[in-house]
Formats: sequence, C-alpha cells, structure tokens
Amino acid sequence: MRFFRKAKKREGWLAIALQRDGLAAVSMQTAPDIKPQVRQAVFYPGTNPAQLLEKAGRELHAHAYRAITILNGGEYQIVSVDAPNVAPDELKTAVRWRLKDILDFHIDDATIDVLDLPVDPNAAVRAQHSMFAIAARNSVIETRQKLFTSAKVDLAVIDIPEMAQRNISALVEPAGRGVAMLSFGEEGGLLTVSYRAELYLTRRIDIQLEALLDEDIDRRNAAFDRVTLELQRSLDNFERQYSFISVAKLVLAPSQVSGLDEYLSSNLYTPVDTLDLASLFDFERAPELLDARLQQRFLVPLGAALRHEETVL
Repeated sequence: MRFFRKAKKREGWLAIALQRDGLAAVSMQTAPDIKPQVRQAVFYPGTNPAQLLEKAGRELHAHAYRAITILNGGEYQIVSVDAPNVAPDELKTAVRWRLKDILDFHIDDATIDVLDLPVDPNAAVRAQHSMFAIAARNSVIETRQKLFTSAKVDLAVIDIPEMAQRNISALVEPAGRGVAMLSFGEEGGLLTVSYRAELYLTRRIDIQLEALLDEDIDRRNAAFDRVTLELQRSLDNFERQYSFISVAKLVLAPSQVSGLDEYLSSNLYTPVDTLDLASLFDFERAPELLDARLQQRFLVPLGAALRHEETVL
C-alpha cells in the first residue's frame, strides 16, 4: 500500500489513530467554503487494538466512509533528500537507491513514498529541489493492513502525523506566508512548517509532555527553555534554507500545558498563537471537542480526516 494512494470515492473520511491507551476515531464531512463538519469523535479506551478497531468499525459505520489510519512515530522514518533528476516513472527507484544507506533497516524491507517540496517559482537561478522520503518496514504496513482486514474495516490510506498536522496548519496560513505549528502528544513534540498547504519542515522534539506539566516550576521552566532553543534553531535554519518563505507565526496546538505560549512569546521573535480547533471545525455534532484536553487527543485524527487526494508522483 502506498502512503498517499488515491482512494476510491466514498462519503467522507473515517480517521483512526491507534494510541497507547486506546483508539481515537473521527468521521468528517468537508465541503468548499464551510467549516469541516465533525460527525463523530469517539475514544475507545483499552489495550487490544483488534477488539477496539472491530468495535469502532461497527459502531461508527466504517462501511460508509473511506478509512484512513495514521502510523505512530516509531513506525516509519521521514528524511529530506535531493530530488533525483529522473523521469517520473523512475523516481521511486532512484529515491530507494538513495535511502539504502540512510535507513536503519534493509532497503528491501521498506515501503517507500515521496512528498515533493516545491521550489521558489521566482528564483532567478534554479534552486536545489528537495523532497521528503517516507519509509516504513513492510512488516509494519502489512500488520496494519491485516488488523483492519480482520476488523472488516476497508482501509484506503495509511498516513503519518506530519501530514495530519500539515492539514490543520494549512487552514490557518495567511495568504502568501507560511505557518509553523508545534504540538505535543504521547510521543513528544512535533514541529512542522507549511506554506501554500505544502509541508516544508518537520522535526521531532524529544521532550515529553510530562516534563512540560511538571509541578516543579524550575524543572518545568527548564523544559520550556529546551523547547525554546529547539524552536529557535529550527526556525533559523528554515529561514536560511527557504528564504522565499516568510513564517507569519508559530501556532501551538491545543494541549494541557499552561504558560508555554507566554514563555515562547517572550523568548522568540516569531509571533505565537494558541489554536482553538473550534475556530476551524464545526463541532456541533461533537461538542465534547470544545474541551482543549480532548482536542489534544483528537488532533492527529482530525488532521488526517482533512486529507485531500494527493497527486501521484
């Protein structure tokens, strides 16, 4: 299965995220010029993914949607590579060759997809063209497919958290400018930068959510300092690499963390906003998502359910 395979047409998306303590699922309907409508947002607690998925598929009427699932951070690698100067039908083979000495597993055991990074259209000199390569072990993809097949949920797409976050970030981009977005979850922090709805930067920040919630002020501020330093370095490097993209602001995804927005505002030159997903989504049918703590849990499946069909490279 390709990560960005074009799915057959059905009624909206059902996005399913397997989490450490359960399964989070979102069904959504989108249409031009209106807020995406969240039809259902349900968390199934438990530690048996097969049972949880079967229950979710049955209760959420999975047959009526295109189902999408999201890999967890340790199940794939995403790396930036120079775009090979080859014909489109040779691209995957060329990228696979470049990845053989980068991945921490054998290239023959990898499922690979690519994501283009458009260059500056106004550059006088043709800039180096880059792309993201996403690789997962075949065994990871096969296990996820079998899980859905056994639960009788027709899986259309396997995606990654970076793309889900990109989808949400794209909704708050000012015209002609980019947006950085920072989220924290059970796998630590994730920083992305999107521009014209394209993902240009992704970086994992190895700081656990628990450190940002520490009741000891000194330890919590030390964690805030580490986040600030990581952001400064990442955004400075991004500015040098993509000088044609002006980052308008840093958007903090909903979380339980308090005080981080003020701390970053005082220490970064980039304006900082805290996102309320209720400003982007219609939660009339899922009013429980007005709670910021639940918005954190459902951030990835909400973003995944915003997916639009990607162009096959």
